[in-house]
Amino acid sequence: MGISFQNVEYKYPGIKRKSFTLALENINLNINKEGEFIAIVGKTGSGKSTLLQHMNALKLPSSGKVKIFDYEITNKKRKNPKLKDVRKNVGFVFQFPEYQLFEDTVIKDIMFAPKNFGFKKEDAEKEAINVMKLLHITNLKDKSPFNLSGGQMRKVAIAGVLAYNPEIVLLDEPTRGLDPKGQEEIMELFNDIHKKTNKTFVMITHDMDIVYKYATRVVVLNDTKITYDGNKEDLFKDNTYLENHLSKPNVLLLIDYLNEKLNLNLDYDSYDINELLGKLGDINE
Repeated sequence: MGISFQNVEYKYPGIKRKSFTLALENINLNINKEGEFIAIVGKTGSGKSTLLQHMNALKLPSSGKVKIFDYEITNKKRKNPKLKDVRKNVGFVFQFPEYQLFEDTVIKDIMFAPKNFGFKKEDAEKEAINVMKLLHITNLKDKSPFNLSGGQMRKVAIAGVLAYNPEIVLLDEPTRGLDPKGQEEIMELFNDIHKKTNKTFVMITHDMDIVYKYATRVVVLNDTKITYDGNKEDLFKDNTYLENHLSKPNVLLLIDYLNEKLNLNLDYDSYDINELLGKLGDINE
């Protein structure tokens, strides 16, 4: 097991003494250390970001326990392990990660995190170069990160997380602020890394098309609680998605339309639009 939540509750302190806002309630969740691509979805304010931040101990539970690999995290700070050791296993790609770039060259920026986690300089450089090859940004090695395009800056920031080789990677709305081409490029990149390395990715997103194309499992939060944890097909087959204030992916809306108008019997397989158009071509033949 990679990450395990046991009866976790989290409360944000309020302005008045002893007041609080409940953000997470009765969270029981298990995440495998490899092989999963999980989408965490739900309406704004449902607790998604708070849940994700517990996964590498950016937040500590108000009650209950979070187990991150061999480390047990509770609200008793003195008994918790060194959080640096915990975070070495679980990488976190924040929203707009490019805002955290600060070194004068790309390779120095990518090397920073591995060095911070105890890598020797030569090992950090080796890992940085390997990740740059994976992300197809070796040509940017000696450039200033501040002279790059938005998409390139984001790749450099992501490379800085991947370079210390975390076993699980957390993504907080990774496509936010990117144009459609940039969104597709980033998601294909994550999906390719997931398939090649078998690393588990856990992603917050509001885009149901991204969920349906890439996720192998969906966790839904609604008003501080997990209300669904399962495969994406079942989530959208009935009214579960509506009850949780979600929209249906465009590809499934198209399938619904074709089934109704052309009397077809297409199921909710993981088609993207191009695959669906190809299937329609086969039907017409």
